[in-house]
Amino acid sequence: MNDISVRLRGLQLHRDGRAVLRDLHWTLQPGERWVVLGANGAGKTQLLKLLAGAVWPDPEPRDARRYRARGEWRDTPYELLDEFAYLGPERQDRYERYEWNFTAQAVVGTGCTRSDIPVRTLTAQEKRNVRQWLSRFGILDLARRRMLTLSQGQRRLVLLARALATRPRWLLLDELFGGLDEAHRLRVLGWFASPAMRRASWVLTTHRLEDIPPQTTHLLRLADGRILSRGRWKPSAQAAGRTRAIVPARASSARATPPQAPRRRAPPIIQCEDVSIFLDWQPILRELSFVVRPGECWVIHGANGAGKTTLLRALYGDFPAALGGRIRRRGIEPGVPLEQFQKRCGWVAPHLHALHPAGQNLRDLVVSGLRASVGLDAAAGRAERSRAQMALAEFDLASRSEVAFGSLSYGQARRALLARASVTRPALLLLDEPCAGIDSGTRSQLIADIDRLIAAGTAVVMSTHHRDEWPTATTHEIELVAGRTAYAGVRRV
Repeated sequence: MNDISVRLRGLQLHRDGRAVLRDLHWTLQPGERWVVLGANGAGKTQLLKLLAGAVWPDPEPRDARRYRARGEWRDTPYELLDEFAYLGPERQDRYERYEWNFTAQAVVGTGCTRSDIPVRTLTAQEKRNVRQWLSRFGILDLARRRMLTLSQGQRRLVLLARALATRPRWLLLDELFGGLDEAHRLRVLGWFASPAMRRASWVLTTHRLEDIPPQTTHLLRLADGRILSRGRWKPSAQAAGRTRAIVPARASSARATPPQAPRRRAPPIIQCEDVSIFLDWQPILRELSFVVRPGECWVIHGANGAGKTTLLRALYGDFPAALGGRIRRRGIEPGVPLEQFQKRCGWVAPHLHALHPAGQNLRDLVVSGLRASVGLDAAAGRAERSRAQMALAEFDLASRSEVAFGSLSYGQARRALLARASVTRPALLLLDEPCAGIDSGTRSQLIADIDRLIAAGTAVVMSTHHRDEWPTATTHEIELVAGRTAYAGVRRV
């Protein structure tokens, strides 16, 4: 049974000279189930990492963070670190950053050994436990698949199974539902309601009220690192909140008659002809054919593992088409390097969070978009800095141009990557779950920005699990089922 309490009294946290959390007073008792709400940059992720002992608060006041276990108060979490399991986008990014390409079952197994990478052979009982957790979330068939060949949603579920394999006293879940399709989202919500979770203690952050589990007992709201409110979460308030959240902020636009494909058939920017993609000897995409022209917006949708991210990465040039298929890109002929196309192509995806240097400031991050590079091999010139600053201003980041990329919240980092993608005024913009981890206000603004780029002639190909994230200017859609096109054509009403 969980007997660990956490008490915060006047806690402060500064990062890079900036106040991230301010004067926090909060107590967590065993058996409580908290949801933390707040806009990007409110401090949600840092708060969870601080509870887990991964982040150290300011030294004053001295007893700002204390833990009570087995009847004794402790000033440090060192002896209790294994009792907290933190899962968030940053944890997921580590597998991309360090190229930890273990099988899914090996990743879950590291929860049994409480290690980052496999360190020993699992016992027979541990192996059974691993398979049970994979089965609980409907991903047992992924057990032998390599982590880096999985979709973002599949990776999230594998890491959730890993967190549970540690048998923690507290679960700290940062944007757990990000990247999950509807079937897996409902499966996870069902897990919250299971008998095994009846007495569990957890803290969950989310930007969507419809993702608040009915089993929630308390709610905390953060803004600019301060607690706006905290207290019991009433079922009646939850029902009302879920009803409001289901109606998207841009509902009138989403229900409007979709624009027709442009009458004037401009030359294609990119053309797929019977494209199949294999990763780790596994078929991910099969025989896809479609054409993208200027001013079109293609939305790719489908379940986790359908191949959405792989398709976008193939369009960018990360994966070649298998023999018999071809991806034609405007201006790329034999002898012309693919880099020439990539300089005219904006690209935003979750795995890019891990690839770009954490210590690079935002202005240089955006300049790297002008060079189609990761990092800079030479200092940015005056013209490059000017263009980067203008791009940052378009995404309300101009005042943070000197801030390190790694110090941003996940939602802020996504906006910075969007600024990097748009700085070249690209002919083609590829967006993989661009609204994941972004608060509702920023999400609405981002969709409006995408609409603006489409109106100016930019072609957009993007993936999403949420209908309310489709740009108003969407012209076409691709529905993927198990790597094949169930539909590819003009947007259906």
